[in-house]
Amino acid sequence: MTLKVVAAFVPLVDAAVLVAARERGFAAGEGLDLVLVKEPSWASLRDHLLLGHVDCAHALAPLPIASTLGVGHVQVECVVPFVLSRGGNAVTVSRRLYAEMLDAADGEALSTPRVAGAALAAAARGRTEPLTLAMVFPFSSHNFDLRYWLAASGLHPDRDVRIVAIPPPLMVESLRAGHVDGFCVGEPWSSRAVAEGLGAIVATRRQLAPFGVEKVLAVRAELESRPATLAPLLRALAAAARWTDDPEHRRDLAALLARPEYLDTAAALIERALAGRLALGLHAEGADEDPEFLAFARRSTNVPSAADALFAYAQMVRWGHLRHDAHRQARAARVFRADLYHAFVGEAPMPEPPRMFDGIACDDDVEAYVRRFAIATPYDSLPFPAS
Repeated sequence: MTLKVVAAFVPLVDAAVLVAARERGFAAGEGLDLVLVKEPSWASLRDHLLLGHVDCAHALAPLPIASTLGVGHVQVECVVPFVLSRGGNAVTVSRRLYAEMLDAADGEALSTPRVAGAALAAAARGRTEPLTLAMVFPFSSHNFDLRYWLAASGLHPDRDVRIVAIPPPLMVESLRAGHVDGFCVGEPWSSRAVAEGLGAIVATRRQLAPFGVEKVLAVRAELESRPATLAPLLRALAAAARWTDDPEHRRDLAALLARPEYLDTAAALIERALAGRLALGLHAEGADEDPEFLAFARRSTNVPSAADALFAYAQMVRWGHLRHDAHRQARAARVFRADLYHAFVGEAPMPEPPRMFDGIACDDDVEAYVRRFAIATPYDSLPFPAS
């Protein structure tokens, strides 16, 4: 008997494991009919997951934590039994802002987060109106990485710039229309902006948060009690992740993802992202050659780690999404379920603990971690706190 499983996804290169699981027979080999539903935004994906319209979703790593804690929306308990990808995002700025950053850098290459951040901060302070920077969703690594980078560069993300949420497929058009000065988004949208001459990539997630968790498989908690469905699904995804991470399959995978029902964009751009060969654009020399830009299986990518969940929770505390307490912290840490991965896929080493470009690590003492930063947004300072 074939079991039907419906999974939602947003059109991004890091949906590759789900696409490969369906299109290359890994799901069918486990007795599953994996149906993929393309969503226009993270908000619609979240709502369809929480309302039970789909069984699982390709989700931003912080999203199931926010849902479990009831931050920013209704409270529905979710779990993460599998990580779909690490890395894969980039920060792209407009042609005008890039030129201003080059002038501020005074000839120094914008090749590190510190140099590029200092140049961005100088350009921001030279504007009469605040910069408008886009990310994909409030509860996303895009938002938290962008905020972390801005704050480390001396800009307060809630005072010195405007940060807005825009769905990934609309980022390029928003930059073209002049609605935003830059954005942080997953591939292929930064590469598409560069290819169309709209701007330049000035930082990647690999630089900002090396090997940081990016997309996860989010399921409502009740699916945990259905091992006859969850176990074959995780086995299929594990096999698909190994296939996807093999360089020999990049061209085939890029052609799959380029199809209209998935990303509907040029296969060549997708293949470059898969290989970590990003064209930086404009006056930058060559391309960023980083084979670790995007990972689907290697280095224990797929194992959910409580440390990754705790890091996302700490960013929510730092930026005023919620008030910290021990109960919330414990619930957040339990969202990422290595035990389910080990039970249904097999034993594997835990991934590296999360760490940002400045080397600061987050441990169990979230309050002490947040106090390390001079720039933050206390929960009580917001007019309508998120929870």
